[in-house]
Amino acid sequence: MDYKKSGVDIEAGYKSVELMKEAVKSTMREEVLGGIGGFSGAFSLAKIKEMEEPVLLSGTDGCGTKVKLAFIMDKHDTIGIDAVAMCVNDVVCAGGEPLFFLDYIACGKNYPEKIATIVGGVAEGCRQSECALIGGETAEHPGLMPQDEYDLAGFAVGVVDKKDLITGENIKPGDTLIGIASSGVHSNGFSLVRSVFTMTEESLNTYYDSLGKTLGEALLAPTKIYVKTMKEIKKAGVKVKGCSHITGGGFYENVPRMLPEGVKAVIKKDSYEVPPIFKMLAKDGNIEEHMMYNTFNMGIGLVLAVDPADVDTVMTAVKAAGETPYVIGSVEAGEKGVILC
Repeated sequence: MDYKKSGVDIEAGYKSVELMKEAVKSTMREEVLGGIGGFSGAFSLAKIKEMEEPVLLSGTDGCGTKVKLAFIMDKHDTIGIDAVAMCVNDVVCAGGEPLFFLDYIACGKNYPEKIATIVGGVAEGCRQSECALIGGETAEHPGLMPQDEYDLAGFAVGVVDKKDLITGENIKPGDTLIGIASSGVHSNGFSLVRSVFTMTEESLNTYYDSLGKTLGEALLAPTKIYVKTMKEIKKAGVKVKGCSHITGGGFYENVPRMLPEGVKAVIKKDSYEVPPIFKMLAKDGNIEEHMMYNTFNMGIGLVLAVDPADVDTVMTAVKAAGETPYVIGSVEAGEKGVILC
């Protein structure tokens, strides 16, 4: 008996690392110290010393059961973008710049080419967010997970000067709410998605005119990364008052997280066009409207609270970053919470 016969292939692990090296190298920043394969990743903090009062930020998350679609479709090149997005978008909600990222892949069996493809997606997410992929772990769990399945998670570390922290404490009645479009379902609510749609290769490869693509393509679309967008807004000289990443819990859970006591967010549902995938979900699953907005992002991945005088500048900056902004509502006095009308 040896380790390989028990289900753990060390040689496959070595091959995975070799196959992913070029993708990892493509994410390097000048602050990264050392090469790939050490016991820890090293990142110089020399530039942070230039800040008046640097504050480290962190975010950790995974892709949830969205990975099930990747299994069925045997498409693993974008799920890594989702893992990065879920972490770095939380970091930018506080006004931070993501610095580096580490991933963790647990699998039933290490198929090197598949693992390298997954990490290639992680590297793409890191390139989009301009952060370095400085480490990670691939763990084989024979007997714990099916051979063809895996789970993917990670965490990001970022930094912000304390004076630039986005805390929400200065949000006041009269402020404007700007929503930035999502790419679709992103990485939340997939347990409900999988209950609504038949999860087979045939059903996911079915083309729908209303979607303009197959169901699988619509559902597996990678989560938007808003790092560049927030950098453009900051470069334009605007101080964002509050920022909410619309993830699990939809609008009802996430928007209030950026609000101080004594104000509420009033969001107009007709201020933008809800993407077709959400309409299909609601219809096919017979899901009532409140539950839709309490589970999914409904086409809005990020909500910003800004001073009314800054609206035009923010809209221009978001468009310059290649994203689509909408004025979706305002802040009013009242009990902390969100009203959709």
